Formats: sequence, structure tokens, C-alpha cells
Amino acid sequence: MKFPEPLVEGRLIRRYKRFLADVRLPDGTEVTAHCPNTGSMLGCQPESARVWLSRSNNPKRKLQYTWELVETSPGELACVNTARPNAQAREAVQAGTVVELSGYPECRAEVKYGAEKSRIDLLLSGHGAGPDAWVEVKNVTLAEKNQGFFPDAVTERGQKHLRELMAQVKQGDRAVLFFVVNHTGIETVRPADHIDGKYGELLREARDSGVEVIAYRADLCGSDGNPTGLLTLTEPVPVILEV
Repeated sequence: MKFPEPLVEGRLIRRYKRFLADVRLPDGTEVTAHCPNTGSMLGCQPESARVWLSRSNNPKRKLQYTWELVETSPGELACVNTARPNAQAREAVQAGTVVELSGYPECRAEVKYGAEKSRIDLLLSGHGAGPDAWVEVKNVTLAEKNQGFFPDAVTERGQKHLRELMAQVKQGDRAVLFFVVNHTGIETVRPADHIDGKYGELLREARDSGVEVIAYRADLCGSDGNPTGLLTLTEPVPVILEV
């Protein structure tokens, strides 16, 4: 997938109230952009970082700009818009890029399920006599020395999703935790035990219970370190669960 329009570059001034970010454009104009990320964005809001915004022409929108990408360090980009990963994962599955999830002709999004009243990101079905696949998608942007970590803050919601996935396995279906690696500097993905130890414990329990855990990297920038305009998932990334 790709951005429908060229992104607007700027410099981050500050992020605040979780959903707002002030950005200085190249002509000196300061704008307030929507920040579509409920997490801590740890490591993704360096002072005066280069950022890229999408622009809406909808006159009814209160904020014209949306924060999409950030340069976390020279030549490394991260996609901070957490509305993107589900679409990235769906496109990659339907294109046959995700070999672990090939052969499913039907794909539905946001299907209600589970005892804890969740919504699954992707429900894949129609694989002959095989079971349906319940796919939970997570965005990975926290990088430390080329290692990616999830989550970037304590997440009770994420813990709930792991319990729901384990329940689906018990019912005879496939359950998959899909990490979308939206940071070009990440080479492996690990649970962030130093941030949310409970999540790490549940993730390993889920793996041992039959939940599949996979990760794929997004194509965000070219050799010059600037955005290509693409968000396409291109290759698998190892997930390391050993402590």
C-alpha cells in the first residue's frame, strides 16, 4: 500500500494530550496535527525530529494534518499512525506475501468475538477443510539497538487480546499474533518484558498454547533515508521469545 498523496515534511515541536502534535513546516508555519497513536511512542518523538504528515482536503475536519512518519535516528524511519497496520497486514495477506497465512480466500475485519468482548483485526476463512485463522495485528515501533520491542507501555488491552487468542485455539481454530514492524532499524522483535512483564508472560503462555507469532517488516524509506511513500510489508522478521 502507499500514501494516496505526497507527504508534507516538517519538524516536530511537541506532542501533547496524546492525540495532538505541533509541527513546524519548511516555510516556518506551525500547524497542529492529529497524532493517531494511543501508546507512549517511546523513542518516536525525538526533539526537533523530522516528521512527515498526510494532508486532508476534507473541509469538515478540525485538523487538516495527520502525523504519519518520524525519523527516529539518521536514516531510520517509523510509522506512528496505528490506523495503518491493519490495512498493511490485510494487503500483505491478500497479496500472498505472508506465507504463513496463504490460502484463505475470505478476509473480514473487526469481527466481534470472545468472552471479553473483543474485535479481531482479521478473520481469515475458506481454507478448504482447514480452520479459520483469527489474526491480531500489533504495530512495532520501539527500537533499541536494532531490536524491536512490544508493547511500548503497559497494555491491559493487549493482555486481553492474548487471552482471547488462546481461547480460539482451544476451540480448534488458528490464532495468530501478527507484529507489523513499522521501523526500518528493527531486525528482531521481542516482548518488552522491561516495560510490561505481564504481557511477556502471557505472550509466552500463548505461544506454548498454540498461538502462532509472526512479524513482517514494512518498506518505509529508500537508500537516502527519505520516505518512499510505501507502507508495503516486504519480508519476515524473527520473533525471539526466549528470556
